[in-house]
Amino acid sequence: MNTIVKNWHIVSVFGGDALIGKVLWGICVDDMTYRFATDDYISTSKIVEILPQNQLIKTASGNLYQVLGEGQKTHMQLKDFELLRIGFSPEQIQALNRSSSLLAH
Repeated sequence: MNTIVKNWHIVSVFGGDALIGKVLWGICVDDMTYRFATDDYISTSKIVEILPQNQLIKTASGNLYQVLGEGQKTHMQLKDFELLRIGFSPEQIQALNRSSSLLAH
């Protein structure tokens, strides 16, 4: 059983310069575990294994995700991670960071 994800990102989460871990963020296409509805966002626990030949990603909680198409690699600071967990996409978080840095000047 697994969950199929589109529009996905492998997000590297950093605390300063140190990599804390990587998570999968994407949009649900189909979920055989019934945890997610179609078109819901998914933000996983820490990635423990990536199997590119099968387009599968395994997480620390033991879940398996099948990714469709080409994904993106993104990085963010730990301070932004909570935004990811509550549903903001990596692109939205980057846009928020750009606009807030403009406001600070």
